[in-house]
Amino acid sequence: MRLTRLIEGKSLRFRSPSQVSTEVKVACLANPSVAEFRELGRSRGNRPIHGVVLGTGRRTVTLMAGAHADEPVGPETLHTLILEILRDVSRFAGLLSEFRFFVVPHVNPDGHARNERWIRRWPDARAYVSEVVRELPGDDVEFGFPDMREENRVAAAFVKEAAPVGLHMSLHGMGFAEGAMLLIERSWTFRTQALRNAFARAARLEHVGLHDHNRKGEKGFFYIEPGFSTTPEGQAMRRHFRVLGDEATAALFHDSSMEFVVGLGGDPLCLVTEVPLFLLSPSESHSPGVPERFLSFREDLAAFRLQPDDENWEVLSAKYDIRHLDLRSMVHLQLRAIELGLEAVADA
Repeated sequence: MRLTRLIEGKSLRFRSPSQVSTEVKVACLANPSVAEFRELGRSRGNRPIHGVVLGTGRRTVTLMAGAHADEPVGPETLHTLILEILRDVSRFAGLLSEFRFFVVPHVNPDGHARNERWIRRWPDARAYVSEVVRELPGDDVEFGFPDMREENRVAAAFVKEAAPVGLHMSLHGMGFAEGAMLLIERSWTFRTQALRNAFARAARLEHVGLHDHNRKGEKGFFYIEPGFSTTPEGQAMRRHFRVLGDEATAALFHDSSMEFVVGLGGDPLCLVTEVPLFLLSPSESHSPGVPERFLSFREDLAAFRLQPDDENWEVLSAKYDIRHLDLRSMVHLQLRAIELGLEAVADA
């Protein structure tokens, strides 16, 4: 079940949903016994949203990416997953007979379009900082289930067909971090030690490491161990802002895709990948759960945005030794997380 082998020897690049959707459709039509291409609906900006049903197994898996506009690695991972499996179906016959995947490779094509300028200039960190666009609460697709936006409605209807789900994954990313993270639905935390160990090992082998951030339950992020927290919940987001007396902001958060899937029944393992685009060199020593370099960088980045000139950027970049992650490494970690999720539910 080594999905990471899909990218061995492959040259990867970011592709827009419109560039790759035709290729995905053709691949599905060429393999009708194990793949079905669906036109689920259209985005708010009238862009098509596609889904793919892959495999014939009794265990159902839902995979989704692109919910946040500024996180293009997840969609690239899922498009690659579909195309490479269908390129050599016989090699993955066992996987496809055990699982049935309901995949929404890009649930937010409008978000990709708004970030196209910096994506085309990848891996230019300065372009990312200058051009990045992310939806605000009330427009955030991940926290809009089941029907806040049209994108949520069509994805929710598709996912509902798979219920009850064994594994649900929403592939995400971070702009800057000290390493990767994996978020796990809280009822599965005591059942995923082997998964966590394996993901931590994969992050080390890719020279990425883990982002160790204990947010102490803020907005539903409960610390498990370095690099791992519980998945966020719309309910926790609403509670957070109500405690602050901000009912207007609380009302902007609907349920997450993870909450929606859990609500469909069964005992689904829900995972959220968080793989950074740019890596900050971590402190040689720091308190457990406190990413000191990341927190300092976040403050300095806010100051830079007030005076975004070349000299200030050079100082900021050198201070934190900012380096981009190779796209292959990012996709590798996303695929490894999917592998480990499949192994966990198969064992369960």
